[in-house]
Amino acid sequence: YRVYGGLRFFERAEVKHAMAYLRLIANAHDDTALLRIINFPARGIGARSLEQLQEAARTENCSLWQSAINKVGNGKAGAKGLEGFVALIRELVDQAYGITLAEMTELATTLTGLKAHYQNEKEGEDRIANLEELVTAAVAFSNQDFGNHNNVNDDADILTQFLNHASLEAGEHQADAGREALQLMTVHAAKGLEFNAVFISGVEEGLFPHEQSTYENNGVEEERRLMYVAVTRARQRLYLSHAQSRMLHGQVRYGIPSRFLDEIPDSLTKRLNSKPAPKTYATGGVYQTSTSAQSNYPYKIGQSVRHAKFGEGVVVSYEGNADNLVIKINFGREGMKSLAMEYAKLEKI
Repeated sequence: YRVYGGLRFFERAEVKHAMAYLRLIANAHDDTALLRIINFPARGIGARSLEQLQEAARTENCSLWQSAINKVGNGKAGAKGLEGFVALIRELVDQAYGITLAEMTELATTLTGLKAHYQNEKEGEDRIANLEELVTAAVAFSNQDFGNHNNVNDDADILTQFLNHASLEAGEHQADAGREALQLMTVHAAKGLEFNAVFISGVEEGLFPHEQSTYENNGVEEERRLMYVAVTRARQRLYLSHAQSRMLHGQVRYGIPSRFLDEIPDSLTKRLNSKPAPKTYATGGVYQTSTSAQSNYPYKIGQSVRHAKFGEGVVVSYEGNADNLVIKINFGREGMKSLAMEYAKLEKI
């Protein structure tokens, strides 16, 4: 494949920063990783301090981490400069013991101050979203047998395997310019281009149109114009797809088809598959419900339902007990609704 109009995921600066912290958790003597984030976010370690640390490491013939320990010992939590950095890395390593890869990744984006740093940036929202997507990547990696396919050591721990996987995904699989390959691009990057066949994925409420657009003046209309751009890139065949459920920011999310699909005349479309019945249940975040508990509920997690007022939606979770049961449903353009089960009057689709 070939990616246009942007960096590959693991090449993005904010992702590289988080990965550097993960590399230090795996091996604190990784000088390259340490140099990348020793003063990011800024903690008062200037160029002169770094030069002195590097000189000491050369003199002592040791890693930068060992040189830092020789200078400040165990460090001091909350302190500025080298003391604070050493204390932070020690805390990261301590907290990472015995937790999942996804939890380690979350640790590397929060405890380190990366998310807090980007919250103060003008365009930090996208960077934070990428850090959250890194957690999703960690969940996906943990749930699949990557160890047998990506030239990593089967005996290595899951973090080391994930780091090796990220190194491979940082650019080794991209096709050279001019070679036949799948072309991947954003809708914005596709403007002015045309292809015989086009695939538009993620045509779901909350993704396309994006959930942020509903809070902006003419936001949905702008998304509709963008959808028009995407659709008109196809010369011969256009494929539109939406997922019944997807992993987003480390959690399973249930969605419904985009309103834009309803605006395409039925005479111009052909459904390639019937609507799938939900076969699995969510196991993450606020949508977690045990299989045994679900058997007592009238609707399964992921079940499509219809409400007289809010229209079609998808069941995402339950709250309360049998006497006071509340069902949470994603109604797409109508938003997430919490309805008392006793009065909901839902129809299965």
